[in-house]
Amino acid sequence: MSASSDPGAPDVAGRTILAVFAHPDDESLACGGTLARLADAGARVVLICASRGEKGRVSDPALVSNGNLASVRSRELDDAARILGIDEVVIFDHPDGDLRWADVPAFHVEIVLAIQRYKPDAVITFGEDGLYWHLDHIGVHERTYTAVRSFGPWAPPLYYVTMKQGVMTELVHTALASGLTLRTNPFDIDPDTFGEHAKPPSLLVDVRDWVPRKLAALCCHRTQIGPDSPFRHITDDQARQLLGVEQFRRSPLEAGWDSVIEQLGEQVSR
Repeated sequence: MSASSDPGAPDVAGRTILAVFAHPDDESLACGGTLARLADAGARVVLICASRGEKGRVSDPALVSNGNLASVRSRELDDAARILGIDEVVIFDHPDGDLRWADVPAFHVEIVLAIQRYKPDAVITFGEDGLYWHLDHIGVHERTYTAVRSFGPWAPPLYYVTMKQGVMTELVHTALASGLTLRTNPFDIDPDTFGEHAKPPSLLVDVRDWVPRKLAALCCHRTQIGPDSPFRHITDDQARQLLGVEQFRRSPLEAGWDSVIEQLGEQVSR
């Protein structure tokens, strides 16, 4: 869907969104629908990926025939970014699996410099729970929070992606009902861990019309989203029902201006 056919499209032409995540595929799973909707509405979307995901799973060894998973996942990320309409992908080379502790000062400075360079109107990253308590995700949250906070009253608005607990479990059940036979746990963790003990969202973004793009972007990450993934065994309509609303919580940091993200979504009353 283009901006002209989106009645809820905000006026974001010339505005910039900076998304900061840990691994290739985080962007699509966490908020791919929102990034695609913003891009369609005319925003410049810049994605920072802290690592190349070299310690990730491999769904099919034939996909990594050269043994270099980092390079394969980087190409997968580029493919997903094109589908989502992301303008620029910046991949750092911090060690997958050690993002919370390795290169902390350097990582902080890189995000600060990115904010200075791109002058984003909003920054999106993980919340304190890292979606499902992934320590790399929590590390990215910490580095992004401190980098944004360092700008004081000139800090851009900061948003944390969150997820309703139970949605990934329902996704698995829906895929099983559609004929999927699971040989292993598709997430390597209990699906109910997604969104577990997460703080309530403050903003809901309707991405139902962008869910097919979100799924297509996820499926670009073939080493992670293999043939047995539940994401490959649901219809677009089922995906719209399960994944059609993306959740965010605004950081308590004071920002000097209103955010384009607020224009896109529905505020949640507390």
